[in-house]
Amino acid sequence: MRLVELLLLLFNTGWLILSIVQNRKIPLAAASGIGVLLLAVHAFTEGFRVQMLLSYLVTVLFAAVTVYSFVTRGKIHKLPRYLKFIGRGAAAVMLLLTIGLIAAFPVFKLPEPAGEYHVGTQTFHFTDTNREELFDDKAEGYRELMVQVWYPAQDTHGSPVPFIADERLLMEEPLSKTLGFPSAAMDYLKYVPSHSYEGAEISAAQAAYPLILLNHGYKSSRIYHTSLAEHLASHGYIVASIDHTYSSFATVFPGGRVAAMRTDEYRIVETEYRDQVGAVWTGDVAFVLDQFEKINAGELASGLHGKLDMQHIGVIGHSFGGAAAYDASYDDRITAGINLDGGLYRYHGRDGFTKPFMFMFSENTFDRFNKVRQHYVYTDEELQEMGATREEIEQETRDAEVEISHFQNTARHGGYILYVEGMSHYNFADVQFLTPILQLIGMTGEINPATAASIVNSYTLDFFDRYLKDKDGDLLEGPSETFPEVKIATPLFDGE
Repeated sequence: MRLVELLLLLFNTGWLILSIVQNRKIPLAAASGIGVLLLAVHAFTEGFRVQMLLSYLVTVLFAAVTVYSFVTRGKIHKLPRYLKFIGRGAAAVMLLLTIGLIAAFPVFKLPEPAGEYHVGTQTFHFTDTNREELFDDKAEGYRELMVQVWYPAQDTHGSPVPFIADERLLMEEPLSKTLGFPSAAMDYLKYVPSHSYEGAEISAAQAAYPLILLNHGYKSSRIYHTSLAEHLASHGYIVASIDHTYSSFATVFPGGRVAAMRTDEYRIVETEYRDQVGAVWTGDVAFVLDQFEKINAGELASGLHGKLDMQHIGVIGHSFGGAAAYDASYDDRITAGINLDGGLYRYHGRDGFTKPFMFMFSENTFDRFNKVRQHYVYTDEELQEMGATREEIEQETRDAEVEISHFQNTARHGGYILYVEGMSHYNFADVQFLTPILQLIGMTGEINPATAASIVNSYTLDFFDRYLKDKDGDLLEGPSETFPEVKIATPLFDGE
């Protein structure tokens, strides 16, 4: 909770108590003045948000009652007791509801980047004139992408950019639709700060920095991996996060044009359609890599000219973006990659590769793959609980067995298979910080979101330091006392 809104809520509560125990007009008037002043300070320094609406109403109503009392010379004190009881009871209920709402939708803080560098950010608009847009209604249109870059910075000035800098994204934010509450409830996200400075000068501490390409999950957004990008940038990486147009919940282009979700979220489980969308995502990664080669050569204006170490390139992604990271790793320019809790696409009939790769799974995802590995047979009762037929499970098993063959190839060539106890699918993204409601309904796991983010950030950094900077780390060597939740499952796949 922000400081002034906390003070406003506390004053409203004290105001209510004072109105019950003290009938003199002067103390109430003083309290009214303080409340109105706090409301004004809150509006100008922090900004209004819908979660505080009832508290604002209490402030205004108490001020109105105080003014009415003075104007009528105290006639309000002659009102029947039951009316006073109803009024104070309503105020108490509104304040209690306010406490619940701000607890459910906190103005949170993203994890502090732990590296030695400040973090700068800038955003690029790229158009691939060699690819027509498959998911646009226009007869003729090329594939357009927005790519946000985080990098080690120096001489940072001003304030960090907001977590969500463009309010048009809030209009399309999918969580409100998923949970069934008004989209206005997500408006508070514009007050969440990041740790990145727009357009800051790139640090001169190193001649060049390894490049990492970052891919969000299906129907997600690059913004939901801000903390991971900032963490890596603070440790000396240039991180380019791609918004996969029409598969993110919204992409805002220069001039304010918004490209909302258009790929079919119901067909994405179908192998042919999944591979079709996946091919576009992999094409996005390759195209963006082409653009950063031009940026590094000075062919595109950026301030990053010559600062990218194009001999050491990583790729990482969450969910469908994890599949993109794996598929993109067939590109010879990619040095190493990470898949965060994602399956695969375009994996049938293909051999794996030998370059360093890491799969980090949630407990549930790993359990599903591990049961396939163990040839687990579901009972009729389990199938009924899952809402699936035995034929559907058998088909999924056949597909999963092919995916597992890729995991096995990764393990045999020095890669890593990890899973994290207590983590669920959305614990790999910043969406886990939005509201504790996600944990209550099981969309995130039992693990504390800050711990989950620390695990993902730490293991990701350890992996990329090892293969992009040739640094020795200890997290991937075995069980960690710092992160006992992380289990290394590589031997389960290495020997098969």
